[in-house]
Amino acid sequence: MKTPISKYDEASDTLTITFAPGETATGIELNSQILLRVNKAEKRAVGISIFDYSVLAQPTEFGLRSLPLTGLNELSESTRELVLAILRSEPVHSVITLFAYAPTAAETIPLAVLQSPYSLMHAA
Repeated sequence: MKTPISKYDEASDTLTITFAPGETATGIELNSQILLRVNKAEKRAVGISIFDYSVLAQPTEFGLRSLPLTGLNELSESTRELVLAILRSEPVHSVITLFAYAPTAAETIPLAVLQSPYSLMHAA
C-alpha cells in the first residue's frame, strides 16, 4: 500500500487524506463534516476529507469530539455494510475510529472519532 498523502487547506479548513492518488472514486457523505471516497468495485477506500477540521480536531473538556455518522442512514443496506467494513479496516481505521452510542437497548447511533488529529494534519 502506498503512503497516504495528507493535504490541509487552511482557507476551507479541510483536511484531505488520499490513499490512492489519481484514482476515480465514489464520494459517500458520512455526515456534513466527513466525506469518504471509495472504489466500490474493489471495496476499498480511496481517500477521506474532513471539513471544519480545526474545530473537530480540538478536544472538548470531556475529550475528543465524537461525530455521529448520520449519512449511514441514507445508504442502501449493501452500501452501508461496505462502508462499515471499509471504516473498520486500514487505512481508514488509522484516521477515524468507530464506536456506538446506545441511548436505549433498541437504538444504536454510530459515531466516529478522529485519530491523532495533530499527526494527521502534519503528515504531509
